[in-house]
Amino acid sequence: MMKAIQLLPWVLASFLFATTSISQTVASSPTYPVKPIRLVVPFPAGGPTDQFARQYAQALSTQLGKPVVVDNKSGASGAIGSLEVKNSAPDGYTLLFGTASTHVLYSLISAKPQYDSIKDFTEIAVVGDAPIVFAVSPATKGGFKDFIEYARINPGKLQYGSAGEGTYLHIVGERLKYELGGLDIQHIPFRGSAQAIPALIGNQVNMTVDTLGSLINQHRSGNLKIVAIAASKRSPLIPDVPTVNEATGLKDFQAALWNIVSAPEGLSPQITNILILASTKALKNPELIEKLNSISIQPITNLTGVAATGFIAKELVSLRPVVQSAGLKKE
Repeated sequence: MMKAIQLLPWVLASFLFATTSISQTVASSPTYPVKPIRLVVPFPAGGPTDQFARQYAQALSTQLGKPVVVDNKSGASGAIGSLEVKNSAPDGYTLLFGTASTHVLYSLISAKPQYDSIKDFTEIAVVGDAPIVFAVSPATKGGFKDFIEYARINPGKLQYGSAGEGTYLHIVGERLKYELGGLDIQHIPFRGSAQAIPALIGNQVNMTVDTLGSLINQHRSGNLKIVAIAASKRSPLIPDVPTVNEATGLKDFQAALWNIVSAPEGLSPQITNILILASTKALKNPELIEKLNSISIQPITNLTGVAATGFIAKELVSLRPVVQSAGLKKE
């Protein structure tokens, strides 16, 4: 009995030590993220989406305390990279830096879409956009209103260029024609803005549709003339250029090349919330804002989670009749 009594303090001490150790282990268990995160950009390196993604990844990495590594998986207008993320584990370590092409146009144009941008992804946030503008050659007389009036009187005589068939820039051009009652301006697709812009400067087309960031330097140098911006108000960078609504009388013609961060469907609410909070904080960083504004990208912090999903749904509804009218749905 005496030995048992003498052993009791030791047993109790061992038990308390073990319990404390277990508690400490649980308390100090690693939580998300514990390793680098891969941000898949479904377009080639060096383009506007890639530039934005790399700036964003650096700021997000600072917030999460782990590296966020950009991985370019281009092809099929963004579908290849999107499918890779869709088929990845929903653990928060593989994210997609998507666009209107991957999340809206793919579903509207593809004959047999291999993913659903709403059902197959957990949306983190719409993170920013670049306003879209319309530009003509400097020799063109008058402004955007005059250009549209000429097109009405001379159906089929004018042409506009874009960065490619089925791109968001192409769809914006078709949307303008659709909302103006079927305006007859022929579309000429090029292989990216790097070809479309020189074509306008060289008078191979009469107008082009592109982002403000892509065209503003050429506008300032006089190589082309931005005549309208598809925004709710004029840009302080080009205050003399009217909005499309001002020039045409349309009520709500707004278009911007936007980007969204998504994860595979099934991501836990806890990790989703961590990513939303980190993304929002990253996009409010003054240094990042300055860098993005320098390439005419405006950070967005109020379209996260369910709101981001709703934004995509709205875009699908508004652009579906445009795609149908232009005959872009593949068979």
